[in-house]
Amino acid sequence: MASAAGAKIVDGTAVAKSIRDEVAARIRALQAQHPRFQPQLAIIQAGARPDSAVYVRMKAKAAEEVGIKFKHVSIPAESEVDEVVDIVKKLNDDHSISGILVQLPLGAHVGADGERTVTEAVSPEKDVDGFHAYNIGHLSSRASDPLFTPCTPTGVIRLLESTGVSIAGSQAVVLGRSDIVGSPVAAMLRNRDATVTQCHSRTKNLPEIVKNADILVSAIGKAEFVQGSWLKPGAVVIDVGTNYIPDATKKSGQRLVGDVDFASASAVASYITPVPGGVGPMTVAMLMANTLRSAERLWQTERDLKLKPLKLEILPKVPSDIEIAMAQTPKPVTQLAYEIGLQPDELESYGKYKAKVELSVLDRLAHRKDGKYICISGITPTPLGEGKSTTTIGLAQALGAHLGRPAFACVRQPSQGPTFGIKGGAAGGGYSQVIPMDEFNLHLTGDIHAVTAANNLLAAALDARMFHEATQSDKGLYNRLVPAKKGKREFAPLMFKRLKKLGIDKTNPDDLTPEEINRFARLDVDPDTITWNRVLDVNDRFLRKITVGQAPSEQGHERVTGFDISVASECMAVLALTTSLEDMRERLGAMVVATSKRGEPVTADDIGVGGALAVLMKDAIKPNLMQTLEGTPVFVHAGPFANIAHGNSSILADRVALKLAGTEEGDSADRVGYVLTEGGFGADMGLEKFCNIKCRTSGLIPDAVIIVATTRALKMHGGAPDVTPGKPLHETYTKENLGTLEEGCKNLVKHIQNSRKFGLKVIVAINQFSSDTPAELELVRQQSLAGGADAAVVSNHWAEGGAGARALAEAVIATCEGQSDFKFLYDLNLPIADKILAICKEIYGADGIDLSETAQKQIETYTRQGFGNLSICMAKTQYSFSHDSKLKNVASGFTVPIREVRLSAGAGFLYPLCGDMQTMPGLGTRPGFWEVGLDPQNGRVVGLF
Repeated sequence: MASAAGAKIVDGTAVAKSIRDEVAARIRALQAQHPRFQPQLAIIQAGARPDSAVYVRMKAKAAEEVGIKFKHVSIPAESEVDEVVDIVKKLNDDHSISGILVQLPLGAHVGADGERTVTEAVSPEKDVDGFHAYNIGHLSSRASDPLFTPCTPTGVIRLLESTGVSIAGSQAVVLGRSDIVGSPVAAMLRNRDATVTQCHSRTKNLPEIVKNADILVSAIGKAEFVQGSWLKPGAVVIDVGTNYIPDATKKSGQRLVGDVDFASASAVASYITPVPGGVGPMTVAMLMANTLRSAERLWQTERDLKLKPLKLEILPKVPSDIEIAMAQTPKPVTQLAYEIGLQPDELESYGKYKAKVELSVLDRLAHRKDGKYICISGITPTPLGEGKSTTTIGLAQALGAHLGRPAFACVRQPSQGPTFGIKGGAAGGGYSQVIPMDEFNLHLTGDIHAVTAANNLLAAALDARMFHEATQSDKGLYNRLVPAKKGKREFAPLMFKRLKKLGIDKTNPDDLTPEEINRFARLDVDPDTITWNRVLDVNDRFLRKITVGQAPSEQGHERVTGFDISVASECMAVLALTTSLEDMRERLGAMVVATSKRGEPVTADDIGVGGALAVLMKDAIKPNLMQTLEGTPVFVHAGPFANIAHGNSSILADRVALKLAGTEEGDSADRVGYVLTEGGFGADMGLEKFCNIKCRTSGLIPDAVIIVATTRALKMHGGAPDVTPGKPLHETYTKENLGTLEEGCKNLVKHIQNSRKFGLKVIVAINQFSSDTPAELELVRQQSLAGGADAAVVSNHWAEGGAGARALAEAVIATCEGQSDFKFLYDLNLPIADKILAICKEIYGADGIDLSETAQKQIETYTRQGFGNLSICMAKTQYSFSHDSKLKNVASGFTVPIREVRLSAGAGFLYPLCGDMQTMPGLGTRPGFWEVGLDPQNGRVVGLF
């Protein structure tokens, strides 16, 4: 369109609309592929200045039209600079926010320095206004590009480009030197190879300078300042001015004009922008374009997050585990967290190399499809060790550091019992370890201590309650339980749960009848039914049976009890099986510690301690983040033993890992990640409990199981001589012996067949030793495939790190394609004895079970109390399919003796004790603590494996 005098009008309104249409179309296209892609613009406005409110409404309307979500952060006009900065920082950390704009001015009390402080607080990556010093600085440098250019100057350039006039080689004059328009426009014109002269109100001989301009951009802020006589014929004029002059014909009494006298200039120029309708609409349009650009960049950055592996210095002769661990410098846990997609406010650091992860990440990533879920199990363990933890870590390194797939290892926190006893730690070994391995094996973030404290508080509360009930009348007991405060008696909130359990619907303590007082105040525990022991995280055989209450102050109220190891506590099982903080609180309160003389279960909430237990464990519920030797992520959380408890790390750690390894809608298959969660001991223990207990509770569906085997361990099952600590291995273990090995492979095949009963795909990882011969390794591989495995791969991760498990990782990826056919072994509604029998016959190969009189009575009691539909957690030796550790390979012709059945109502299972299974291990003659110490020069731990 041309003006009456001849210059073509550059229609900013039309160009702006075309830009907004492009933005809207691009957003729709991206959302069609990735439905969760959503740009969002946040504007902070202080007070309610009418002009600011108009600008905000205008931007909000434009955002709505193009499909950009709008967040208006309205704050009081008197807000101080530091308060605004705090808001800006929160928006910086909010991944849903694509762009941040601070509407200026902030108020009369905030000067130029304050405004600069606020705008500089905006992350350069979200500075869609383009005013941050980082972006302005990069704009002014020919060596770099800004993340964003300011909206109005960018609109000026787009309008110039719409004319088709070449900018390169032209003479350009910019009137104005503001940071908002003049200086950025000058820089952008120079970057497009124009020769730029920048002037201002004090420049001498302005008309003569303007006369040479092929392009004139005026942002000088003076109404109708530039006259047509100043212009070079055919010049392109971009008028950025917004000035009001008196006009009696207007209702407002004023009229908006530019810096250029439109009437005279349009007679000389070839192109000119009107005011209004020129540059003005472009500012908002470019803000929308910048916001989309930011959203695309942030979206792609999040999707392009890549783990940066740590390099391994592999030595031909593999040093000790602790020497290898100490030689590697871990990456800061904050860096690791960023690489795997955690946000800063989702991390709670414990030193430099370990941190707790907030459960809020599960809400943020709830929309994601979970990654592949794989349980790492093994053959029946032997004193030689199968390297299950080492395989878990080596495979995670192979997937994450060598194949570039998201890969998370989820392992249990080691107990100090085995750490200082015989078994050793659980950090892996060789060049496949969790680091720092000394912190991993010792204390970590204190979760086991929290479990110990909670367990023992409940034990103390139980004994104290029994003592007080035995030494007080009903009235005295009730008055102390519900004391009058300032003349008024009130039930504690937790007491209402017990009242409801008893069928008492009264809320006033003074309204209870003597009979109701008796039932409420007296738990009336039957001492012979107490199942709750105290715990300690040390192997201490002399605490297996003790007598408490021997001090004179206990007035002869003695009883025989004992200690379990901390990781055998039901509190630990609850931690491992809980799904949320609320769920953990309910589970802890539901733990049954005894039966009353009336035959009713007595719970932690009956004793009044459920809330306190949750408080002690509120931080322990957060999974712990660590890393492998090659810098891939490891979640370490919970530590229930697999021979005593259910032997798996936490559901919450697995869930967090599965979401971080998961995919967005529209992602290709090669973006799928892998979560490797370890089940303790052999597949008859950890895997069976993983499937029947853990997966029932979590609702998670596993894709496959990896069964770890070694030729040495299989030879022991095949009849090779026993191994005695301190004595050299028999040559059967160090030389080729295919006959013994083939016989021992029956144990492996039984585990494969058992895994198939759960509908799982099975991969055998043959953990290689230097003495293994090619024929032995090939024999195990062939026996595995013949026994029903989907794949069987030799792996040398102990000596080579992730590189040594690459073939295993490739087999995992190939095998896990498609859906899982997972199923449970038994129906929860079966009678308790039938569920026990199902495990013993189907998994162990037993002929049947033999329930002791005690076990029978306990089953009857639990069934009557409503606990008959719980899962079963068998407590038996890990060294045999049977209850007898001496029966190697595939035992047969045996009956499993069940001497006792205990209830873990909070955890949600019953655990039968088979044979002489102990819940408190003992120290051997030569425990592992002999070698452990500190280097006095640097304070480092030495001798730990």
